Amino acid sequence: MNLEQLFIKNKEQSISGRYLTLDQLEPLLRKLNTNNELSIIGESVLGEPVYKYQIGNGKTKIFLWSQMHGNESTTTKGLFDFFNLLKSGSELAAQLLSNFTFCALPMLNPDGARLYTRVNANEVDLNRDSQDLTQPESKLLRKTFEDFKPDYCFNLHDQRTIFGVDDTGKPATMSFLAPSYNVEREVNESRLKAIELIAGINTVLQQYIPGQVGRFDDSFNINCIGDTFQHLGVPTLLFEAGHFQNDYQREETRKFVFMSLLTSYKLLNENDVVVNGIEKYLNIPQNKPVFYDFIYKNIKINYDGIEKITNFAAQYKEELIRNKIIFNAYIVEIGDLTGRFGHCVYDGNGAKYFDESHNIPKLDQKASFRLDNNTEFVNGLIKI
Repeated sequence: MNLEQLFIKNKEQSISGRYLTLDQLEPLLRKLNTNNELSIIGESVLGEPVYKYQIGNGKTKIFLWSQMHGNESTTTKGLFDFFNLLKSGSELAAQLLSNFTFCALPMLNPDGARLYTRVNANEVDLNRDSQDLTQPESKLLRKTFEDFKPDYCFNLHDQRTIFGVDDTGKPATMSFLAPSYNVEREVNESRLKAIELIAGINTVLQQYIPGQVGRFDDSFNINCIGDTFQHLGVPTLLFEAGHFQNDYQREETRKFVFMSLLTSYKLLNENDVVVNGIEKYLNIPQNKPVFYDFIYKNIKINYDGIEKITNFAAQYKEELIRNKIIFNAYIVEIGDLTGRFGHCVYDGNGAKYFDESHNIPKLDQKASFRLDNNTEFVNGLIKI
C-alpha cells in the first residue's frame, strides 16, 4: 500500500491553509452525502449546525471528531482526505466500508473555527467540559458517543510550533497519546488497545518522518474528553498534528494525519497486534515545548551604555485579519536560550542590533529590525 500515492490521489484540493470554517466544509459534506450519510445533530452556541457524517456498515465502530478547538484545522483536512478515499470506489475503500462503521463530527466547534479561537463562543474550552457538559457542543459530542457506542475513539487536534521531540532538535510533526483512564496512569485492556495501535502507527510514520513523532503527556484529567472516554472503557487515541519544516500552512502535516488514520484502520482490519506494544509506545520520545519559530544568536546590543552579546527569540502569532490568518512575529524571550531550538536560526556573529524605537530588543515588540552588517529582518524573516 503506497501511502504517498493514496494521499495524492485523495487529497481534497478545495481546502487548504489554517483558516477552515463551516463555509468551506458544507459543500464538501453535501458532495459526500450520496447515500444519506450526513445529518445535523444540533447547533453551536451561535446557531451554526454541527454535522455528523456516518459511513460504512462494518462491525468495528470508529468515532472521530475534529476541530473541538476551532483554530486546529489540520486534522479536519486530513479527515476529508480520508473521506475521499472512502468514497473513491476502490477495492481498499470497499474493504474499509465493509469492515468498519465510521461516525465523524468533522467540525465540533464551528463558532470557534469562524473566530479562529481555541474556545467556543462562550469562551469555554470544550476539551475541559467532558464532566460538567455546560456547552451545547459538549452535550452533542457526549450524546453521539453514547448513541453510537464506538469500539475506538479518535480525538483529533493540532499542536503549536513550540513542540519538539524531546531534546532532539526535531519538530513534533505528529504526536499521539493513549490517554490514562485513572490517576495512577495504569494500563488496562482498553488503554492497551490504544497503546498498541499508536505503536503500530509510529512504526509506519518513521519511514516518512524519522524522529519527528512524539508522545504526549499522559497525566490524568477526567475533565478532558479523551480521558473520560478511556475511563468509560473505550480505547481512545489522541492525535496532535504539529509542525513540519517550513510548513506553516500544515499542508505537509495533513498528509501524515491521513497516513496515520489509514494505517490505524489497516492494522485493526488485519488484526496486526504490535508485539511488545507498551515498550514500543513508551520508547516514542516525549513531546516537549522546546521550539521557537525564530532564534537570533550572538547579537550585539547596547544596554545602558554597555555593549553585550545576547540571543533572542521570536514567535508567530496567528492573527485573523479580514478572514485571513496573518502570521506576525513578536519577540518572546531574550537571553541564554539554552535548551531551546529554532525552526529558523540566524547567527549574527556579533553584529549590532537596531530598530525603529529602542535599538534594543523588547518583549512583545514586532520582530522587525536590522543589524550593522546590512542585514534587515521584517516580521522575523531576512528581507531579500
